[in-house]
Parts: sequence; C-alpha cells; structure tokens
Amino acid sequence: LSWAPRPGLPSDTAALLASGPDGEMLWLDVTHRPRQAPWVRLMGRYLLPLCKQRWHTCAAFLPQGGLLVCGDRRGSLLLFPCSSSPGLAAGSTGITDGSTSPASKDSGSELELPSLLHKEALPIEAPLSVLFGLHEKTGVTSVSCHGGYIYSTGRDGCYRQLRLQDQQLEVLRKDRPCKGLQWLEELRFTPDGDLLVLGFHADNFVVWSSRTGENLHCIPCGGGHRSWSYCSSPSAEAFAFVKCGDVMLCHREPEPCEQQVLLSSLHGREITCVRRLGTVEVPGHATLNVFITGSEDTTACVLALSERSRAAVPLTRLSDHISSVRALALARPTGPSAEGSSTLLFSAGGRAQIECYRLLCAADPASESAVACQVIHVASHRLDEHWERKKNRHKLVKMDPETRYMSLSVIPGTSSKQLPTPWEFLAAACSDGSVRVFGLLEAAQKLVLVAESFHHQRCVLKVEAFLHTWAGGERRHLLCSAATDGGVAFWDISNPIKDAVDALHQGEGEMQPLALGAPLLTIMAHSCGVNSLHIHQTPEGPYLVASGSDDGSIHVCLLEVALGGGEGTAGTCLRVLERVARPCAHAAHVTGIRVLRPDLLLSASVDQRLMLWRWGPGGLDTLSTTFFHVPDLAELDCWEVAEAGGALSYCCVLCGQGLEVLR
Repeated sequence: LSWAPRPGLPSDTAALLASGPDGEMLWLDVTHRPRQAPWVRLMGRYLLPLCKQRWHTCAAFLPQGGLLVCGDRRGSLLLFPCSSSPGLAAGSTGITDGSTSPASKDSGSELELPSLLHKEALPIEAPLSVLFGLHEKTGVTSVSCHGGYIYSTGRDGCYRQLRLQDQQLEVLRKDRPCKGLQWLEELRFTPDGDLLVLGFHADNFVVWSSRTGENLHCIPCGGGHRSWSYCSSPSAEAFAFVKCGDVMLCHREPEPCEQQVLLSSLHGREITCVRRLGTVEVPGHATLNVFITGSEDTTACVLALSERSRAAVPLTRLSDHISSVRALALARPTGPSAEGSSTLLFSAGGRAQIECYRLLCAADPASESAVACQVIHVASHRLDEHWERKKNRHKLVKMDPETRYMSLSVIPGTSSKQLPTPWEFLAAACSDGSVRVFGLLEAAQKLVLVAESFHHQRCVLKVEAFLHTWAGGERRHLLCSAATDGGVAFWDISNPIKDAVDALHQGEGEMQPLALGAPLLTIMAHSCGVNSLHIHQTPEGPYLVASGSDDGSIHVCLLEVALGGGEGTAGTCLRVLERVARPCAHAAHVTGIRVLRPDLLLSASVDQRLMLWRWGPGGLDTLSTTFFHVPDLAELDCWEVAEAGGALSYCCVLCGQGLEVLR
C-alpha cells in the first residue's frame, strides 16, 4: 500500500495504490470526512511487469494529467495511463455498497470488501513505458515531480532525473549525491534552490545538502528497515520513526549557523583538467563564461564565471565516474542563441571509464548564477564491462585493471559527405600503452571501441586529432600521440574510421576493434614524457606542432601534409619542414602549451610561470613572463576575446590546486 498525491483532488480525498497477487495494482480514491466512515472509489487497475518481487513501492501522478509513474521492488520505473473521469469508475458498479449513486458518498457507508469482485468491469492497463531495473535489484524508494522533470531514488545510492517524451520515460542523468550513502529514500526541494537528500547511512538517518555537500542532520535510528517520517519548517524540524515497536520522535529547533563560508570550493581534491564551454549573454548581467573542470575527487563540475564579480558559481556536478576524471573533450559546440548553446561533452579517467553528456546552457536571470545548465547523459564505456558479466571470473586473471585514460581528442569532420553517418569519433591516450578510437552514436546511446594500437609500448600521455583538406576537397583524418619516452607519433586514421563505419552499420552498432596500423612518422621530440601538446594550422597550409615535456623543454616543428607516391602506395605523406627545441624553457614540467598564432606560443609550467614566446626563423624568443597563483598546474586552455576596437586579445584558464583565469 502507498499513498500518492494527485493534483486537483479535494483536501479530504487522497489516492491509494494497492498491489495484489499476480502483479495487479489497484488505484483507489479514498475520501474521509469527520464523523463519517471513509468512502472508497475504484479508479483503475494496472498490471506490473513479470518479476520475482512483483509489487510497487512508490508512485506519483504527473502534473500533466492522465499519467501515473510508479516504482517497483525490482528497481523498475513504470508509466501508466490514468483518467479521473467519472465514466471510468461508473463502469465498476458496486464499489460502495453495490451502488453507483453519488448520494451514497454522504450516507457514511463503508467499502465492502466483497464488492471488489466486480473490479473486472474496469479494464486492466499495461504500462506505456518500462525502464526495467533502473535502480538495480534493490528497489525504487520514491518518485517525485519538480520543475517539469521526474526524479526517482533507490537503494543503489543514486537518484535519477527523467523527462516525459511522447509518453515515454527518458533518463536524462543519474547522480550519486554522497559516497557511502547507499540507501536513498526521498528528495526534498527547498525554496532557496537547495536539494536535500534523505536517506540512511549505516544505522543513521541522514539529511544531505547537495549545495553545501555536507550532512545537515544525522540521527541514530537503527537503519532503514523501519517506518519513518521527516518534516521541516523554518521554525522546527521533526523526525519520527519506529524502533523495537516504539514510536520515537526527534524534535529540533533551528540554531543560528555560526559557520560562514568565505569562498566555496569547486572540488574536494586537485583539478586535473579544464575546458571552456563558451559564453552566455544574460540581459542585465556581465558576460558569463562557462567552464567544465574535472578532478581527482571523481567529479566533473560545470561552472559559470562572471567577468564583473569574478565569482565562480557551480551550475551542476557530474558524478558518474568511479575514479578520477583526467581528461575532457568537447564536440560540436553551437554558438550562443536565444535558446542557448548545446555541446557534447566527453569525460574520461581512471578505471578505463568514459562518460558522454549533452550539455544545454541557457540564460536564466531568475537563478543565482543567471545560467541554467541541463545535463543529458548520452552514453558510457568501460573496458572491463565484459569482465563484470563473466561467470567464474574469480578463477581468471584480469589484465591491467588500473588502465587510465590520460587524454581525449574529438576527431573533427567525421560527419562529412565522405562519411554520411551520425557517428562521432573520439581518440584516447591510455596508460596501458595504447591509442584507442571510439565511435559514438548519440541516437542509440552507444559508445563503441572501434580501433586501437599498442605502437608506443608505454604510457601514452597526449593525443590530438586534426583534419587536413586538400585543394580537390579530399579530407584526411590525422592523429598525433605522445608518450612517456618523449616520442611523438603521427597517424593517418582515415581508412580505419571508414572501415569502422562500415562494420558498425553491418553489425548494428557492435564490432571487434580494428588495428590502427603503423604511424606515418615518429619524432623523438623530448628526452622524457610529453605533458602538453597542441597543433595549429598556418595560413600557408603546414601545421605547427608544439609540445612540452617533463624536463622543462619546449619543442616546435613545422609539418607538411602531402600525397605520397609510389606503386600501389598512394596515400598520405608527412614531411618535417623545420623543428626547434628550447631546452630548459621552464624550471619544471611544462603541463600546458597553446599555439595562439603562427608566430605566438603560450606555455605554462609547474614553476607557476606563464610565458609568451615568439616563433620565427631564429627559433623561440621570450616576449613576456607572468606568474600565476595555482600550484601544481595540470592543464591550460585558451580562447580569443574581441576588444571594443576590433582588436583580438587572449584569455587563458589554468587549473591545478585551484583555478585561475588570466587575460
């Protein structure tokens, strides 16, 4: 049995849902008035999907009307049609003393249980949409509606945000609010915009604030297998529960908060990567820059930074990773418009895990940040997913369980006329010595490993993909990878991508990984690991390839792409036109480098120096040095800014033990 609030009902009427044998669920409207017996009306019959534990655990009527969402003990979410039309109930005669007359409602008569035998007069409804096992086998604990979205919680430690699309439930994202809080019971949305998560941690009842990331209350009650109720108001808070047959009540009046947050944190540990998403123009506000950061605390954060207040406000957090987030990549960003911007985000890191999201950012003057960011989870991939499905895996040896993705790069131009397909391709540098290429089909929410190579035979630190177009319109997809031995390799991956597209279409989204083949060219650019890499095409056609190393050196080479000749070997040919090395350019690891223009280069290092270099026939000459405040620099990102007079300037964001923006 469970009660479900239904919009539009009088205050003395509530909806009751009852699960019975064979997966049948009844919807009853119960009316109770003082000094009168309850009056019950059967409104609908529903059939739950076949499973071992076939009963519902929670339900909610959608504000749109005509639809009911419920969760069951198997962890599934179900969408049913419902109607409050009197004609639907009139067909089930005998619900109230066998009479359908409304006068019997005021007669004080009770529901006669034998009259439920007439329930077959109502048709039994099957679900319109089923998300089977969404919250795994531990069950769904609550379903609620807020802001036009549906939220569900479960005992898998996650809550999920969903939306209704053509009478189908669509999962937008899942979130794990607190590590260790496995038993989520309910979500509460406060008027000031905070999201409170109610649940049980071990034998304590916990109220967790998503805004501050801390426990507001922790009450020892014995654990989650009990009846309980929580109520809060500005004047008091109360928690009631049953323990050993006794009803216990904890009452608390609000206390003044003596703790003042001077500067809220973005992450709990070091920031390992950062990308600028773009700008959002909000009427009455200064320009807002939107950034995405990844951290060792296993989360990625989308934040807005105001140029006027210089305050960073988190918009949303992505917590799907089970280990650190080491790399970010953006694909197909759309510019600012009245509806906002839409971008595909890839995040990757430890445990060989990649997550893909669709980010929708738009102006929202009513909110604190003035920006609204909607996250839609698109797909995910882990190399050991097949391992977790193996039987008797404890008898086998798992190969390299700690593989990390060190760098990501979206391969541009894969939706051209040569490749008429919606697949998006992504290159990844891996700690197990491989360069891997993945294919994403957003419509089917599939992320598939399509090609790989172990050419480097050591940890690959960086990858960078670029597209070359010849005068005749022919395009070649090229890839640059760098490893811990200081070697930089260049690949032509056009043919593997074409073969992968054909295999994916024939295999309906499934395939065995192809071989990338051998690189076209390998340069020993440094004496040790390459920590930063960037490629920029010059107006004349050749490419500037800049890299920075652990030994503090910077290497720049000018690369030409040409058609190779020979009998049966026509293809891509790479030639190094010029190369310059600057040893000891920095006093520590060079972890960020960007080619701003064909003659300007920017580098950043763990020595906390941001240096601007001029590239010319004589090599690299220092133009300026700026000291920044972020220790243990991990990454750098840059973008152009148009000044009032039409001149261009450059901004950069640096991350490490903190975040800093310089202009």
